[in-house]
Amino acid sequence: MDRRSVLRGGLITTGGTAAALLTGGAASALVRTGRPRLTHGVQSGDVTAREAVVWARADRPSRMLVEVGRRPDFRNARTIRGPVLTPDTDLTGKTLLRGLPSGEELHYRVRLDDLDGRLTSAPVPGRLRTAPRRHQDIRFVWSGDLAGQGWGIAPDFGGYRIFKAMGALDPDFFLCSGDLVYSDGPLAETVPLPDGRTWRNIVTPEKAKVAETLPEYRGQFRYNLQDANLQAFNARVPMIYQWDDHETVNNWYPGEILDLPQYTEKRVDVLVSHARRAMFEYTPVRTARTGRLYRRISYGPLLDVFVLDMRTYKSPNDANNSPTQKDGLLGAEQTAWLKRELRDSKAVWKVIANDLPLGLVVPDGTAQESAAQGDNGAPLGREREIADLLSHAKKHRVRNMVWLTADVHYTAAHYYDPSKAAFSDFDPFWEFVAGPLNAGAFGPNTLDGTFGPQLRFAKAPPHANTSPAEGFQFFGEVDIDARSRELTVHLRDLDGKKLFRQTLTP
Repeated sequence: MDRRSVLRGGLITTGGTAAALLTGGAASALVRTGRPRLTHGVQSGDVTAREAVVWARADRPSRMLVEVGRRPDFRNARTIRGPVLTPDTDLTGKTLLRGLPSGEELHYRVRLDDLDGRLTSAPVPGRLRTAPRRHQDIRFVWSGDLAGQGWGIAPDFGGYRIFKAMGALDPDFFLCSGDLVYSDGPLAETVPLPDGRTWRNIVTPEKAKVAETLPEYRGQFRYNLQDANLQAFNARVPMIYQWDDHETVNNWYPGEILDLPQYTEKRVDVLVSHARRAMFEYTPVRTARTGRLYRRISYGPLLDVFVLDMRTYKSPNDANNSPTQKDGLLGAEQTAWLKRELRDSKAVWKVIANDLPLGLVVPDGTAQESAAQGDNGAPLGREREIADLLSHAKKHRVRNMVWLTADVHYTAAHYYDPSKAAFSDFDPFWEFVAGPLNAGAFGPNTLDGTFGPQLRFAKAPPHANTSPAEGFQFFGEVDIDARSRELTVHLRDLDGKKLFRQTLTP
């Protein structure tokens, strides 16, 4: 049993001493020995010009403290007193750093104080860059889909080594496009590869079955954070996180009742409640109190990032061909928010993080999962919501929108051309696809002609569920030049090799 299990056992069996344990009373000596410890590294996220979120997890109830300063030796650093980490949040916690200097590289470190005030953990350091308030070069990376289709942490193949390639670019932040965990993807200890080798997964109890309970969903996040490459990356690169389906279950939508034998809990809404809580506990997302995942991250005068939630408000998967449907991915409230925020944005570039691609047909059995359905005609079903949004952006002269996505497990570049579209009331724009990070590779998918997408580049595997050992894992890089204001996208492979480049002029 790990320390957390022992602690919970102590809470159950000591009866009236539980309160004393959580408040650092005498009973704590019965179950706590040695210094407290941070168990899964540190993370930062949702960084703006003046604020940032720092995340950590403890091995016991303790107080989170964060030091932050300009110097790696922490001379003249200030200390921010964070929350008490308790079993109620699986011993995770976040501290909001305020009043930070803009446009600077900052160093932070997290330590834990035992609740009796006598023991302090070893500090774990991290680094972040705050957003600029003036024109500065910006670089970030994006991708999604980690540990899917049976491909988990395999030390013999270097673990999640794509994070080394992304970290080598020294990005200002990482935009996670969803499926950070695969809660519906159990792992086997060994998987035979086509070339005769064997893929050997690290497997934990929570990864041996589909997640259905809150502890099992929490275990999905803890599993990935075991990887040394991911831990090192998290400590140096802040995250902007959005979720997709596999944090809960494949292709889910609200109100769905599963027809899957591996699930004893068939109500998706129950699974979502557990998955959502675990997600907020284990990611450096600032909006946990509001419960709202869609948000705008302002990154100076050159960039605003609009993070969408295409799961929480999703319509049931069907043929997706209704001529009267008004929404289906974003919902009325989120759509109104996005229109308002796009109109108000003064940033040169508006990057829209869409966890489902706009023009790719993504089947869900005989139904449709995304906006497109492949008929190449006038907008139907969920396409009507996208058409309304694009028309609104054109009407209000919203310039320089770039859409970034993952989900389909290959990489591609799409140029949406109204002159070649069935629906043409929009300005041209680009959508770039990346991923997976460490999962089965698939594709390519069919493009739907409703919004006139033109395929400018694609790289996909030779067969379905190609393992990470064969490559075909991808991420994207975005560079914004402060002087020219040009935005350049690079699509890169598992080792960081450039596959495609596109420079956009505002």
